[in-house]
Amino acid sequence: MKVVNDKTRALGAMMKPISKIFAALTLLIMTLSSSAAMAAIIANLDRDRVALGDTVRLTIIATDDEKLTDIDLTDLSVDFEIAGRSTNNSTSIVNGRLSQTRKVIIDLAPKRLGNLYVPSIRIGQNTTQGIPVKVTPASKMPTGQQTVIFDVEIDKNSVYVQGQVILTLRIQQSIPLDGANISELQLDNAFVKRLEQNSFQRDIDGRPWRVNEVRYAIFPEQSGTLEIPAQVFSARISRGRQSFFDLGGGQLLRRTSEPLSINVRPKPSSFPTNTWLPTPRLTLKETWSTEPNELRVGESTTRTVTIVGNGLQGAQLPPILFTPIDGLKYYPDQPTIEDQEATDGLVGIRQDSAAVVPVRSGTYVIPEIRIPWWNTLTEMLEYAVLPERTITVTATEMNDFTTESAPVSAPVNIADSSPSTSLPSWLERSIWKLISGVSLLGWLLTLVYLWRMRRPATPSKSKVPEVSVERDIFKQLLASCADNNATQTRSAIIDWAGAFMPRTSAVSLDDVAKLFADEEFTREVNTLDNYLYNSNQESWDGAYLAECLRRLRRESRLEDSATTRNLTLYPNGD
Repeated sequence: MKVVNDKTRALGAMMKPISKIFAALTLLIMTLSSSAAMAAIIANLDRDRVALGDTVRLTIIATDDEKLTDIDLTDLSVDFEIAGRSTNNSTSIVNGRLSQTRKVIIDLAPKRLGNLYVPSIRIGQNTTQGIPVKVTPASKMPTGQQTVIFDVEIDKNSVYVQGQVILTLRIQQSIPLDGANISELQLDNAFVKRLEQNSFQRDIDGRPWRVNEVRYAIFPEQSGTLEIPAQVFSARISRGRQSFFDLGGGQLLRRTSEPLSINVRPKPSSFPTNTWLPTPRLTLKETWSTEPNELRVGESTTRTVTIVGNGLQGAQLPPILFTPIDGLKYYPDQPTIEDQEATDGLVGIRQDSAAVVPVRSGTYVIPEIRIPWWNTLTEMLEYAVLPERTITVTATEMNDFTTESAPVSAPVNIADSSPSTSLPSWLERSIWKLISGVSLLGWLLTLVYLWRMRRPATPSKSKVPEVSVERDIFKQLLASCADNNATQTRSAIIDWAGAFMPRTSAVSLDDVAKLFADEEFTREVNTLDNYLYNSNQESWDGAYLAECLRRLRRESRLEDSATTRNLTLYPNGD
């Protein structure tokens, strides 16, 4: 036994330097890999459509040691003229790591019409991706002696309720201006999101102009006619300072745009659900942190389902409900909801994730996910579908070992046995079974503890809300009902549901109705929903919904009092 132990220690001593060398090589490879990843060159255009005579901005971004000053732009000169070039450098420290970002900004003027291509540009060992751009005919407008032109346009005159309209306010100037200002856009019955501003140069009849575009994404919340009032642009003509005491202040200019009207169409009656999604494109995809067919009992993987809707807000996208399956445990995480900006407006993104833990081996069928949406390009109902998936979970070695019957041990011949510290085989098996059982129990307890630390308690009506905040929101909700303001009531009722049940996620009236599961309340919510999406109804009376809300709140209050008698859920009065 001593000889074996000595050999083991010698082998361990030999392995230590080898393991250190292996770790160092691994670290070096990871460092080089990360450096290669960080060395990527990114190129993008500020627009994918440009008129002949206008400029489009190409931005090249580098995050490593590339020398952007040595960029070869020869290939660009085939279809574009370089109208301007500038650089921008920035340095940041994140978690103690220093990073540098360098940008080269190039203004390009297309030489011809058609579908052009900004070619890939090679910088050191890296190459940018090529970018397509469509060049349309030059702008033809009678400018006369004008030096400043202010106009407003929308990308469509008709849109579905809760669909996206892009409003563009455009200032074109051939003279320098100071103190430029545009009136604030305010619309009733619509959600307004300001987008990134575009600036470029334009050549009209050999005359250079500077163009600034301020864009808004507008989402009408009620069918009918949406009026966009006239917008006002004001500025002063820059005349330069004549002396040290000259504070400037040239001639004041004011330009007013024409008012616009948008026809807002109601949700088609054939649409199957209350989660209305009018969009030119909706995609649905899933990812797994570990391939589910490689799972064994007790192991976990995270399933993430992502919905992407063009021309939608992330808050409009429906939540993904993970269907319970006998033998699989789901532990949902908080959803991630965001809006990203594209050349054609907003792109809404929602991600729902859940940890999946199989509790026993077998074959499981994960049902399909089917989300209806209305294709605004084809005017047809479509479905985004994740097909059902069959996975097979295998038992762990521990599971297999603990389920097999213990073999009958052979009798021990004491006379023939030599002196040894080894235990009888039946005792060794029993000890290892005991150790395996205790390890499994400890592992399960650790998993439960980590899950409870990560996840909040299961949502329920008896959870005590923030009383003062909930009470104020409820008062606003009742006031909206009293004013018969359907649009404000819709927003207020969703806000109140979130305050009343803070652990839940409700983004639509249909979600709120499902939270309470009350027949009368569901009927009133559907009445409100139909009014918002149907322009044929002349008025809506909020008195019935207000009374129903008071009843539900009162019943929940009595129910909570029965389970938490030492807590006063609500003070006297509303």
